[in-house]
Amino acid sequence: MSTAEANVVNRSTIPARIDRLPWARFHTRLIIALGVAWILDGLEITIASSIAGVLTEPDTLNLSSTQAGAIASVYLLGEVVGALFFGRLSDRLGRRRLFMITLGVYLIGSGLSALTLGTSAGWVVFLYATRFVAGMGIGGEYAAINSAIDEMIPARYRGRVDIGINGTYWAGAIIGTFASLLFLNVFAPSIGWRLGFLLGPILAVVIIFVRRTLPESPRWQLMHGQVDEANASIDQIESEVRADGYELPKVDDSMAIEMKPGNDLGYLTLLKVLFVTYPKRAVLGASLMITQSFLYNAIFFTYTLVLVKFYGVSATMAPVFLIAFAIGNLAGPLLLGKFFDTLGRKKMIAGTYIGSGVLLAISAWMFNEGMLTALTQTIWWCVIFFFASAGASAAYLTVSEIFPVEVRAKAIAVFFAIAQCFGAIGPVFYGHLIGDGSDPFLLFIGYLVGAAVMVLGGVIAIVFGVNAEGRSLEDIARPLTAVGDIPITTTR
Repeated sequence: MSTAEANVVNRSTIPARIDRLPWARFHTRLIIALGVAWILDGLEITIASSIAGVLTEPDTLNLSSTQAGAIASVYLLGEVVGALFFGRLSDRLGRRRLFMITLGVYLIGSGLSALTLGTSAGWVVFLYATRFVAGMGIGGEYAAINSAIDEMIPARYRGRVDIGINGTYWAGAIIGTFASLLFLNVFAPSIGWRLGFLLGPILAVVIIFVRRTLPESPRWQLMHGQVDEANASIDQIESEVRADGYELPKVDDSMAIEMKPGNDLGYLTLLKVLFVTYPKRAVLGASLMITQSFLYNAIFFTYTLVLVKFYGVSATMAPVFLIAFAIGNLAGPLLLGKFFDTLGRKKMIAGTYIGSGVLLAISAWMFNEGMLTALTQTIWWCVIFFFASAGASAAYLTVSEIFPVEVRAKAIAVFFAIAQCFGAIGPVFYGHLIGDGSDPFLLFIGYLVGAAVMVLGGVIAIVFGVNAEGRSLEDIARPLTAVGDIPITTTR
């Protein structure tokens, strides 16, 4: 960017024009096209977990248990790398370009996983490489898509939309569970596991065509000095809304924001934003992401062990209990999401975190006293994670809306990576406590630790939480390239 271009100040009402829009078919298409990322992630994690045992059989890939278990680890590592790599590119190259690229990367990676043909070391490396690539695509989706959704959804709907979409991870888990049961019981094992890895790419092919109809984020274009393009994008959105029969009021010029075209701002700029400009928000974002990730990975990746070791459930029946667990996780964000826009972020985040922690502590006591069965334990998990799932989804909403637009995708990527790293501790810790299932007291202590972690997250939300409901993104976090005062808008 030349010096002359850098000194230009662009004045625009685009943010206010986006936030005053009613809900229309455009917004529905937006969340369908972009929200599929969480469904794909839930699908991939569930299928990979379900087929791990099959891949150890001689008529498939004949992997060792360690090799099969590493498939999920490689995928999660790919998510972290993909979030950090594509997160920066999303801020630099645009949301639309990246959410097309990341979906393509996932499609290729997961599709190639199904083509693993042999049992040699070379083919095992091929399988790991393709799972890593698939993970990179999904990790990149988290950064690019959260940014795009927040920047194009009207402020008064942003909370419920983000939380609902993040919660659809569990819809993917449900689909993955049924698909695994179908593929592994109807088809030969050598074919069934391949079909499992191909299910997500087939869905991705369909979604690519829907995403092609979406415009670039006008906010991102404005930030990069692409004023004509930004106006064309918002005009396209408004024309689709008007086609649904809505009359759109004129936006007063007093709601305009002035911005200089921004240069590419890297992770060093993000560190300055996190630790100098918004240190309390950095603590808030890290705390919410780490606490929910620790609890979720601890329970989700060991729930079958608990059912098998402590309640005598057969390994083949365990997926049935997962379906109930996933339904509770899906229902929470969908039913509670609207209250994050009406009652407010701080109240709901603190309430869901602390509430789920208290419920977990109660169920832990009942577990230690031998008062639970496999059924009642699952019911408790459903209730606990009805609230915890909404809170966990709100953690992603928080880190995507409380930092400036110029570093939004990178901020999401960094907090996502931090959460994944800390979350990896949970399964190992709880797996050790479960042991051979002879001592419930050890797991009781582990559950109390998980409960305390969630309560801590809720307390931090009370202290450092941001009342972002109904406010424009520019009002919540002043853009780094903004000039002059920022118009204050609140629509509830």
